[in-house]
Amino acid sequence: MNNAPIGIFDSGLGGLSVLREIRALLPQESLIYVADSKYAPYGEKPEHFVEARTLQVCEWLVAQGCKALVIACNTATMHAVQTLREKLALPIIGVEPGLKPAAAASRSKVVGVLATGNTLKSAKFGRLLASLEGESRFLCEAGVGLVPLIEQGDVDGPAVREKLTTYLTPMLEAGADTLVLGCTHYPFLSDTVRELVGDRLTLVDTGDAIARQLRRKLAEHDMAASADAVPSDRYTSTKDAAHLRAMAAALLHVDAPAETLVIEPAPAFD
Repeated sequence: MNNAPIGIFDSGLGGLSVLREIRALLPQESLIYVADSKYAPYGEKPEHFVEARTLQVCEWLVAQGCKALVIACNTATMHAVQTLREKLALPIIGVEPGLKPAAAASRSKVVGVLATGNTLKSAKFGRLLASLEGESRFLCEAGVGLVPLIEQGDVDGPAVREKLTTYLTPMLEAGADTLVLGCTHYPFLSDTVRELVGDRLTLVDTGDAIARQLRRKLAEHDMAASADAVPSDRYTSTKDAAHLRAMAAALLHVDAPAETLVIEPAPAFD
């Protein structure tokens, strides 16, 4: 079981930013990545669909023999992680926007939060925000349109820059000095954000923290891969394997085969 793979799941390509951190911290582990790009973005789907589809994909990962799961999608975590932990008997690592570290890092105590609409509307996010009441002022903005652009491989084009300028300018004008990248797609925009705002915003994403939490869970359950393990990565997409391979090459500088995955029928949207 120790040399079994770890499943990493996202609605699309954003989870590659988390996979990058896991691969750097845990080089001996084998990974299976699922991009449910056929139904991306989850941030614009009904909550019941996100919950049911996330369970469906994660059951497929369990059937592949995964020893642990990383839900590398803020929206899927917010709507489905509790259900996953009730139904699946293996360690499950979720993600959430890094509000706590951002509040600690902010000197102005004004923090911008860029996330998907579904994440910002979720009860789990509301509880997280309420738990930090008084620590900072959080300016939350739904990054409408950013995920589809990133899914197309556009991380610095005119449309991306225009949207980022629209979202970030009011935050800066309100005194924000820290920005939470509250979607796993958004770390791929970090360089563009820095070009637009310079050092006026400290960027916070949780990819490294997720990798460290995964390492802790594997140690806790005595599941870490053996020192002589030969790791392998498997990239799968429910839409276009060639596109996933191209994006892994462009975003991660990894040339790895990818396969098209069929997990149907999907739950109804309404």
